[in-house]
Parts: sequence; C-alpha cells; structure tokens
Amino acid sequence: MTAADVLMIALGAVAVGAGVLVVATRHLVRAGLYLVVCLGAVAGLYLVLTAELVAWVQLLIYVGAVVVLLLFAVMLTRAPIGAADDLDRPGWPAALIGGGTGLGLAALLVDAFRWSTVDLPEPGTAEQLGAELFQSWVLPFEVLSVLLLSALVGAIAISVRIPGRRQ
Repeated sequence: MTAADVLMIALGAVAVGAGVLVVATRHLVRAGLYLVVCLGAVAGLYLVLTAELVAWVQLLIYVGAVVVLLLFAVMLTRAPIGAADDLDRPGWPAALIGGGTGLGLAALLVDAFRWSTVDLPEPGTAEQLGAELFQSWVLPFEVLSVLLLSALVGAIAISVRIPGRRQ
C-alpha cells in the first residue's frame, strides 16, 4: 500500500464523515461548515489523483461560491440558526436507504472495473480545455450563472421588509 493509497483512504473517510455530519446535525450553519469540510476533502482526493484543475474548480466553485451563497441565503432570509426541533424524524429509513444505495454503488463499481488498469489518454492543454468549454459547454455554463443569480435575487427579495406586513 503506497502513501497515495493511505491518503486516498484518509481523505475518503473525512469526506464520508463530514457528509454524514451534514445530514445528521440539527444546526444549519454547522451543516454548511461540514459541507465545506466534505467538499475540501473531495478536492484533496482530486489532488491525489493528479487532477489539479478539477481540484481548483472544486475549491473555487463549490467551496468558494456555492457554500458562501448558501450561508448568505441563510443570513438574508433570517432562518433560525440554532437547533431545529421540527426536524425529528426516524433515522432508520434514511440509514437503510443510504446504506443500500452505497452498497449498490460499490458493487456496481467493482463489477464495472474488476480492479483492472486503465490506459490514460494524452494530457490536454489549456487551449483544448478553453475550446471545449466555450464551444460545447457554453450554454450549461450560462444557465448555471443565471440560476445562481436568480437564487441570490430571490433570497434578497424574501428578506426585504415591506412596511405594514407581518413577518
């Protein structure tokens, strides 16, 4: 077992543990911070796999933008920040479904690859990446930017106080 294998196992354990804490905590802000830890661990996994660009995109887009947008939405809508008592539901159905899904995905992964080696393609360049992004993926990129902008405008619209209206 190499050092990369040990690092992959450790980062995977951190990502899974933080993911469990995201859905298990009763504090909304703590769930957002656990999400930062989980997404940071996934970025570390990408670094171990020598996918530096994907790791940077993971950090900049998901950790830097989406989580910050989530925390701003919580602050702008004045959602309760402490523990919420209305979220008490039995946990065993979720654990059963999550565990079954995880085992099914693991079995699918083992069956698909059967621990075989894969030949790597030729490395790409920044020019190839830019051409692919701005030719084939420009529409999804723009749709995503409009979606994030509308979520921010919606959070601001919800948080505005209108005189005479009870909130």
